[in-house]
Amino acid sequence: MKKYVLILLTCLFAISISAQDTKWESLFNGKNLKGWKKLNGKAEYKVKDGVIIGISKFGEPNTFLATEKDYDNFILEFDFKVDDVLNSGVQFRSQSLKSFNNGRVHGYQFEIDPAPRAWTGGIYDEARRGWLYPMTCNPKSQNAFKNNEWNTARIEAIGNSIRTWVNGIPCANLWDDMTPTGFIALQVHAIGNKSEEGKTISWRNIRICTTDLEQNRTPESKAAPEVNAIPNTISVREAKDGWKLLWDGKTTDGWRGAKLTAFPAKGWVVDKGILKVIKSDGGESTNGGDIVTERMYKNFMLRVDFKITEGANSGIKYFVNPGLNKGEGSAIGCEYQVLDDLKHPDAKLGVKGNRTLGSLYDLIPAPDNKPYKPNEFNTALIVVKGNHVEHWLNGVKIVEYERNNQMWNALVAYSKFRDWPNFGNAEVGNILLQDHGDEVWFKDIKIKEL
Repeated sequence: MKKYVLILLTCLFAISISAQDTKWESLFNGKNLKGWKKLNGKAEYKVKDGVIIGISKFGEPNTFLATEKDYDNFILEFDFKVDDVLNSGVQFRSQSLKSFNNGRVHGYQFEIDPAPRAWTGGIYDEARRGWLYPMTCNPKSQNAFKNNEWNTARIEAIGNSIRTWVNGIPCANLWDDMTPTGFIALQVHAIGNKSEEGKTISWRNIRICTTDLEQNRTPESKAAPEVNAIPNTISVREAKDGWKLLWDGKTTDGWRGAKLTAFPAKGWVVDKGILKVIKSDGGESTNGGDIVTERMYKNFMLRVDFKITEGANSGIKYFVNPGLNKGEGSAIGCEYQVLDDLKHPDAKLGVKGNRTLGSLYDLIPAPDNKPYKPNEFNTALIVVKGNHVEHWLNGVKIVEYERNNQMWNALVAYSKFRDWPNFGNAEVGNILLQDHGDEVWFKDIKIKEL
């Protein structure tokens, strides 16, 4: 018995010593704003009772109170409390350069959002790329923030890994490398109504750890899904989870023309990490033609980022048999429609919207209220598990169906695919990106076989 007690005491002592090894540096002395500087706007910051208080001011842009020192790899903790009507945040690895919008603060931001949207703990790229990790990526943690109370935040920025916590609950999990170093800054957001002037956002207990980070970082877990924001790469976690690049972002390796033995000599270009189908006459596979993977796939998760130019039409197909259609037009397979619903006439054809963006083309419509972002890259996810198939758009499931059954065959019988034998029932097939004569961009094409 004494032996086990001794072991337990030794373990507790080791844990205690480990906790004490975390070397925290206070960024705020509790008395004044020494070590900080104000940037961009003229909202007020003051110190009262060991708290930094930011006060909103009508007519002013976003105002930041920034550390005079830059930080690269760190663990940052702070407490915060915000009035309900305000939006705020804490910048990190951020910069203010004359060469960038005349000194406008830009970089990563830990979001503070007391609104019903509940995105506190998400990661926003201020004045640059916008949302990198909205809390729709991790909805189970949207209730971590407590309105009208003090909350505790933790940010771990170590290498390309950026993770956040609110009140001990994992929120964001981002993999990104755009800015490796920069200052930390407290934000008083611009306000749109005079009635919101004088509202406050408060911070206290602001401290940072910059040493022994591997020892002090929080162990990896799957509590917060990861978002990889580095184009055409596989993160460490993605690799562990079985994801692979289907396109390397540089060459045409692994792809060929749907009706060719090699990649098309025209109609497609690789431009700065983006695979573009070039605008031609708007016809179906009349220029470079469709491209397909050299391999066939059975059960998988396929993720593709796409950007639609104005009025464009394209598609992502799966269970494709490139040899089935030897005549004109596109190769045959199930299609995740990629379309400008507002400007392309195909959106109004078909039945009940089954040719709109995200639909299973000419078979099952996607909802009208799908979360599409015009003029931006959007993420399509196609999940295939045997006969069960799902279409997702920007993290929201928009289509779900079963194939290889009587209902599926009846659905096909009333579509434009009725004359193709056993359409959509193949066990395996190629993956296809469509040339429909319009310019559409693709990147971050990844697959996980199930």
